[in-house]
Amino acid sequence: MIYINSNKLQTLDINKYNTYIISDFDKTITSHNSLDSWAIAGNLLSDNFKDEMQKLYEKYRPIEIDYTITVEEKTKAMVEWYEHCMNLYSKYNLTQSRMIESVRKSISQEKLIFRNGTKEFFTNAKKENIPIIILSAGIGNVIEEALKQQNYYFDNIYIISNFIEFDKNENAKKFDNSKIIHTLNKNMKFKLTKEQTENIKNKKYKILIGDLKEDENMVNKNEWDSTLKIGILDDKTENVLEIYNNTFDVVLTDEDACFQTIKKYLLNN
Repeated sequence: MIYINSNKLQTLDINKYNTYIISDFDKTITSHNSLDSWAIAGNLLSDNFKDEMQKLYEKYRPIEIDYTITVEEKTKAMVEWYEHCMNLYSKYNLTQSRMIESVRKSISQEKLIFRNGTKEFFTNAKKENIPIIILSAGIGNVIEEALKQQNYYFDNIYIISNFIEFDKNENAKKFDNSKIIHTLNKNMKFKLTKEQTENIKNKKYKILIGDLKEDENMVNKNEWDSTLKIGILDDKTENVLEIYNNTFDVVLTDEDACFQTIKKYLLNN
């Protein structure tokens, strides 16, 4: 189903020439039943690693999607979660080669699944020279590798995320926790390159795509009037649907939670 704020849509003159896209990755570009990029990065590591990652997920994911707790509480929990995950990569000896192979196997085993229409959407954006900024609290290495392996990684795609650095022996270096991008702090303060900035600076409108309420903050509040905010909602419980309808201009659920819908309704100009 599609829930649309028609009044907002009428105020935006969006077309392929005046628009760029800012999108989350995990559970947005990928399907809701995919492993997230944190889990995929270490999917070839030991069962002990997976058990520890799963326990962290079970502890912190409910906090991430709980809209009844304060921003301060949630921020503290997200930082703790991400720090623990980064430490596990070092503890269980993640290497660059293992990570790349993990992405390949995750795709072949359908543990990493792109939403329907992703390839066509990205290909069309490339053809029409529409910049896509993937702004993710996940693992940038996984995102980049997954796009490369699917032949989606075009030069109009810019990734802002948590990138793991590897040493000359391919071992994961200790991550600088002060640089962690998490659910509540991911926004455009994490800068693009000079060239990338040039490619978007004259674009009047933005299309924002995310699966969490907090994703609206990928764009500064004072720019929301020139932003079409699209929410993808897989868990359509009544209270969450109301929150999403009050947050996003377009909410996509069920079979319409895909990039075919976004392309059909928004990028045909």
